[in-house]
Amino acid sequence: MKIEILAFGIAKDIFGASTLNVDLSDDSSAGDLKARLEQTYPRLKQLASYMVAVNNEYAQDTLPLTERDEIAIIPPVSGG
Repeated sequence: MKIEILAFGIAKDIFGASTLNVDLSDDSSAGDLKARLEQTYPRLKQLASYMVAVNNEYAQDTLPLTERDEIAIIPPVSGG
């Protein structure tokens, strides 16, 4: 399946774009997506933490993905 990912903050800089298309197998989970992104973009592993949001909710690594999902990479944020 082909999914589109929205990137924010430093993730956008790491990917070099605000959106990214990724091909995954049909039975992929949010954790599989993270592993693929970290393999393709090693700088992503250097972040203290980042979250995957699926359909406007933070996703557990075990959440299955579909092509219809809206997926976003949310980098760590700091407050002041």
